[in-house]
Amino acid sequence: MNSQRNEPIPDAPLLAATSISQRSEKGLLKSLKKAGVITKEQRDQVLSIQAIEGGWIGRILLDYGFCSRLELYRQWAVVLDMDFVDLISEPPDDHLFNELNPAVMLDERWVPWHFSETAGDSTLLVAVSDPDTQIPASALATLGAHRVKYVFTTDWDILKAVSTAAGHKMAHHAAENLAETQPHLSASHGMSGLQKSALAMIALSMVSLMLWNHFVGLDLLLTILNVYFDLSIITKLLFSVVGGRQVRLQEEHRLQKIIEGGGTIKRRVDAAHLPRYTVLIPCYREANIIPQILKNMEQLDYPRSKLQVLLLLEEDDVESLEAAKATRTSDFMRIVVVPDGLPRTKARACNVGLSLATGEFLVIYDAEDRPEPGQLRDVIDRFDELGHDYVCLQARLNYFNAKQNFLTRMFTLEYSLWFDYLLLGVEKLNLPMPLGGTSNHFRTDALRTLGGWDPYNVTEDADLGIRSMALGYRIGAIESTTWEEACPEVRAWIRQRTRWIKGYMITATVHSRHLASLRRTTGWRGIASMVLFIGGTPATFLINPIVLAWGAYGVFGFPLHNFHLSGPVTAFNTFSLIFGNTTMIILSLMSVRRRKQWSLAGYAIFNPVFWLLHSVAAWRALWQMLRTPSEWEKTPHGLSVVDDGQGYAEESNGMIILRP
Repeated sequence: MNSQRNEPIPDAPLLAATSISQRSEKGLLKSLKKAGVITKEQRDQVLSIQAIEGGWIGRILLDYGFCSRLELYRQWAVVLDMDFVDLISEPPDDHLFNELNPAVMLDERWVPWHFSETAGDSTLLVAVSDPDTQIPASALATLGAHRVKYVFTTDWDILKAVSTAAGHKMAHHAAENLAETQPHLSASHGMSGLQKSALAMIALSMVSLMLWNHFVGLDLLLTILNVYFDLSIITKLLFSVVGGRQVRLQEEHRLQKIIEGGGTIKRRVDAAHLPRYTVLIPCYREANIIPQILKNMEQLDYPRSKLQVLLLLEEDDVESLEAAKATRTSDFMRIVVVPDGLPRTKARACNVGLSLATGEFLVIYDAEDRPEPGQLRDVIDRFDELGHDYVCLQARLNYFNAKQNFLTRMFTLEYSLWFDYLLLGVEKLNLPMPLGGTSNHFRTDALRTLGGWDPYNVTEDADLGIRSMALGYRIGAIESTTWEEACPEVRAWIRQRTRWIKGYMITATVHSRHLASLRRTTGWRGIASMVLFIGGTPATFLINPIVLAWGAYGVFGFPLHNFHLSGPVTAFNTFSLIFGNTTMIILSLMSVRRRKQWSLAGYAIFNPVFWLLHSVAAWRALWQMLRTPSEWEKTPHGLSVVDDGQGYAEESNGMIILRP
């Protein structure tokens, strides 16, 4: 390997020579310049960027467009004195992949290429894209080779080779890994025998009581429903009040950081020490807005050499595939074609992306998302502050089309309460936190340890938040906001909310199978939160029409032939109606404070109407829960005709195709 420098190179903090990759950096620059791939001025510019961002010199060369991937790796092979192989034109022998784990090959960046035997001596030719890679002895033994010889290739050749030869394994792993490795945490197995027995006993007891005396049975049933309804509302009130206190403390902390930073936010981690970050963008039938999300990713204030953006598209979504390929993107953005299969859910696509992730940290964004440019840096600072007990940080979510119509205004009030206040209270009390559907920032290794997402749960985000706490990790929140599109059409909104509520039902079912493990990590408070918050959220929407009907009966005293409720039960119904609706109206009013959304305050009075829409979705969700629990109802995006100016909207295409 020749990495000697024969001409002066500007002073720059090239990475410390602790590996072959790092020791070969100067030789790589020299070889590229000698081959005429880059000029002296471009070399100096690359070194200047590295002085600011840090990171491997090759990533900077690629992500800032100084050379092509093929040019980079060919010249690097020259520097390393290794043979270079193009795995596209000379693909590996597929049978060599049969007994190997594709996740290991992707993580360590090697693939078996060819196998040769000479005079009883077997040699395995292994293609690597990292000169520091050494094939594990266990893999060598599995393949029956006596010795190994390394050849060099590009990192995307490795990905393409694994995807082509072992795509079926990756697809199966994405769909079934959690169900096979941790079946008690997977929604694929439905209710446990104990849960079914408990429900059957409750149902039998209520039916028996009704048959004995239907008025007594009805009184008891309504009392139980009202108690549960009121306790769930009180739980949300408690979390929101605690969250409101946290908002004030965060505002004071942010002001202190600005003072310490001389008028700007003082960051804990500088650009040179930022880790590599993977961004997953799962899309399905989103051809109309794909160019926008890719442009939004360009706006992220994070070193390009440390970003990996994977656009996850389903194999049968031809329109989105064509739209993505037609959009000019930077080298750090890649298209991943997820093979057709079931269940076709966002979680399954994300698991495919997780298997390809190279970042130390990972985040999910939806197709219409507009994350604040500094969000990734905010997350790194916050993780650095909190420590390794935290596996995930949830960014705040809000809407850029809040003022489009009545529905979007109500939706915005709900999100402002949920993400700006309520979840902060959950975090402060160290209780199981249901994550939002986007802007979940994970430590990648911990996410893999957790088993990734559950493809059989249609709110995989909420499920993963609870699972993390049950397995001893912690979840936090950050102040940075991601702006989304509020669904402005009632029919589409009900379908979306049906999926969310059904997912909460599934999550409550899964994590109530083994409450003991949750109690060990969160105590009895965690159990109470699971029952009254996670389970209580869909339950309150289901109970709401009943409370409304019998509460109105108590208020107006409608005469019903041969029917009566006892006075205390009637009074309790009336109290629940007034207490529940008044509390949620007050909380909706409180939610406008942090973002100063004063024009929405008057709409808080319509919260009871909004809850009736939730009830429609909830009963629809219960029906689906019994019939098609894993069915994913797609929410259309790109429907907004109003942009309130929140967030912002302002380029070698690459593709990985996984073939089963």
